[in-house]
Order: sequence, then C-alpha cells, then structure tokens
Amino acid sequence: MNASVILLVSVCIYLAIGVPVAFALGLSTITALVISGLSFPLLVLLKETFTGIDSFPLMAVPFFILAAELMSGGSLTEVFLKFAGQFVGHKRGGLGYTNVLSLTFFSGISGSALADAAGPGSMLIRMMDKAGYSRSYAAALTASTAIVGPIIPPSIIMIIYALADDRVSVGALFMAGLIPGVLIAAAMCVVNWHISKQRDYKAVNQFPTRKEIWLTTWKAIPALLLPVIILGGMRAGWFTPTEASVVAVFYALLCGKYVYGTLDWKAVPSILYRSSLLTASVLLIIGMSASFAWILTIEGVPQTMANWIVGMHLNVWTFLIVVNIFLLLFGIFIEPLPGVMVLVPILAPVAASMGVEPIHFAMIVIYNLTLGMITPPVGGLLFVTSNVSQVPLTDLTRELKPFLWAHGVVLMLLTFIPALSNWLPHIMGYK
Repeated sequence: MNASVILLVSVCIYLAIGVPVAFALGLSTITALVISGLSFPLLVLLKETFTGIDSFPLMAVPFFILAAELMSGGSLTEVFLKFAGQFVGHKRGGLGYTNVLSLTFFSGISGSALADAAGPGSMLIRMMDKAGYSRSYAAALTASTAIVGPIIPPSIIMIIYALADDRVSVGALFMAGLIPGVLIAAAMCVVNWHISKQRDYKAVNQFPTRKEIWLTTWKAIPALLLPVIILGGMRAGWFTPTEASVVAVFYALLCGKYVYGTLDWKAVPSILYRSSLLTASVLLIIGMSASFAWILTIEGVPQTMANWIVGMHLNVWTFLIVVNIFLLLFGIFIEPLPGVMVLVPILAPVAASMGVEPIHFAMIVIYNLTLGMITPPVGGLLFVTSNVSQVPLTDLTRELKPFLWAHGVVLMLLTFIPALSNWLPHIMGYK
C-alpha cells in the first residue's frame, strides 16, 4: 500500500482516538514505515526528528518563551490591564474593550495564543463575570482575541514558517503581522460594541484624571518597549532574530526585577521549569512534523499536489480562495505548528509560481491555521479557555459565532488586499 496513504489515514485515526499531536505524527510515521514496506529502518524517525530541530534560528523559540514567562512572573498582566482600561473602561462594554487591548499588548511579548488565554485571559474573564457580563461571552471574547498572539510579533509560528520557506525572513514576517494584528483587534472591538449595546453591558470605571493617565502610561512604557526593541534592533542590524530572543530575556528580567520590582528570585526556578516544558512540547511537535513531512516528500506528494493545482489553471484569486478553504478545514484537525511544517513546503512554491508575494501568502497561511485553534471540534484554544473559565464547551462555542464572522471578514481583507501584509515590510526594507 502507498506509504503516504497509510501515513495520512493513520494520523487521522490516532488524532481521532485522542493521541497528542506530536505522538500522533510520530506513530503515523512508524506505521507508514512498517506497513508500506519502505526500505528504511525505524531509526530514520529519530534522524529526521533531530534534523527537524537542528537549526540555529529555532534557538529563538525557547528564549522568547522564557521572556514571556519572566514578564508574566513580573506582574506584567496587571500593568497592561490598568494601561488598557484607562482608555476604554469608562465606555459601554468597557471591560470587553479592556480584554481586547490587554491581550493585544500582551501578544507583543508572549507570541502564543494559549499563553494569552491562560494568563491574562483567565484574569479578564473573572473580572468581566463579576461586572455582570455573561461568563460564556467573556470566554468567547478572550479565545477570539487570543488569536492575535501568533500574529503580532514576536511569534513562534512565524519563526517556524521562515524555516519552512526560505523566501521569507523572520524579520519580514514580524513586520507583516503588525497591521493584521491591529485589524483583528479592531474587529473584536466592533463585535464587543455590538454585543454590549444589545445586552446593555455598562461601563464599570470612571474616566481617569490626567495625573492617573500619566502615571499609568509611564509605568507601562518599559513593558511596551519590548516589541519595539526586538523589531527595531533587528531592523537596524544590531542583532538577528535568535539574538533578539536573548535580548528579550535579559530585558524581561531587568523589567521584572528592577523596573517593576515584582519578580522574586525564588520564582525563577518555577519560571524556568514552565518554560522548559513548553519549549519541549513545541520542539517535539516540530521534530515529529519533520519526520512526517519527510515521508510525504520521498513519496512525491508535494510535487504531485503542486502539479495538480497548476494543472487546474486557476487564476491567482481563485487559487487563494481554494487555499483559504483548504487551510480552514485542515486547521480544524491539526495544530498550527505541524500544519506549517507539513503544508508550507507544498503550497508556498505553488503560490510563488503563480505570482503571489511570499509575505502575503505567509500571513494567509498563518492566520488560517491559527483560526483552527478556535474552530470546533478540535480547537486547542477552545479547550484551554473552557478550562480556565469553567464554561462548558457548548456554551463557549455558541457565543463564538459573531467573532468567527468577524475573523472571516478580516481574513478576506488580508486575502484580497495584499498591501495589508506587504506594505510595512516593504517600507522597512524587507523584500
């Protein structure tokens, strides 16, 4: 039997019975090697897994994860809450707007949707619940906004994408994510405005005085500077993305311990432990994805699929619509990281041959696969948010509908207006 067929069928079976994504990818690779009769030893799984993570740019992943954990350990969440709340807390639905702005600011540090939802998201859900908001609505708003995490730099998935497609750089993708991230946040605010007006969610805070605004803003500036330092330093050529991640760690440590004075040395071992676990899980997925993709490559699946797509003679816009639909369906069942590792080597060359700018296509792929995290039935972000909010998954999913429509509108804008992704990287000198 064809190895690629065995590979794809077995991974679906493993995922359906609840095997974690990384192990499902590895087990399906073993299954394909054993059943198909390919003349390769099982040791090839270890070789390809190691090769998949044997990359200098990948060193940025653990350091960015550690920087986010250090900032969180330094009570950064409260700083962002106060900073965002002073501008919108006095408006109807103010806590909803505070939720969106706080998670957007935090995204510039965490690079992870799950970290946004589990950290500041859980705190915001409790605050909204106490203020009279529906708890299921607060959870849906948090899950939908946390999608910004992998879009606004620094982003772990963007680092992985740049490894899978050498047509784009990490710096270019970081720049490309800024405008789409702001668009997503704006779309979530529009939905919050509509729902708050419909349900009469009132303001809970008074408009602050000028002195309060100045003090809160002054306190937030050091935290807000982290993304600026990362992007500015990379653009100026002071450091590479990998070196930027190390700079981020030292800056986070400096802010937490000496600027805000809220990071206790006793908390550092637990922060290192959490960072290590998250790093190990990310790298395990990347490594297993590499072995999975290797089977597809030696079976000629990328070339076959590329020839099939080219043979359809689609124009560029029809091609992008088909890709959107395919990625949305694929993202329902597979997490973004393995999705990038498996699909980008197949789809990116085809897109480039059709004249789609690589940065533009990268943002379409990343956004689509990230949306899968809030799409039933597998969406990992849904389960995390449901767990931290104690809201049943059915209630959370019911409240998601207007947010999914808003994400759909933003996705169409990004698809049909390439400048939303390309403009900022181009003016900053990335080609």
